[in-house]
Amino acid sequence: MKFIVDAQLPKSLSDLLNYRGLDSIHTLDLANKNATSDKEILEIAINEKRIVITKDKDFLESFLVNATPEN
Repeated sequence: MKFIVDAQLPKSLSDLLNYRGLDSIHTLDLANKNATSDKEILEIAINEKRIVITKDKDFLESFLVNATPEN
C-alpha cells in the first residue's frame, strides 16, 4: 500500500508507516512542504495510486462527489 500523509498529521506517522514496510510520503517530503495544495495532493494520490491520510474533510467531500481519488 502507498500513502500520502497530509500536513495536519505528524511526519512521524509517515515515518512509522515506512518503518512498517509501507510506502508513505508526508507533505513535508514534497517541494512545497506543508504549503502543498489539496489539488496537488490529490493529483499525487491519483497518479501514484496513494491513499490520502488526512483530517481535512475536503478530501472526503471530493471522494463522495467525484469518486476521486479511487479507494
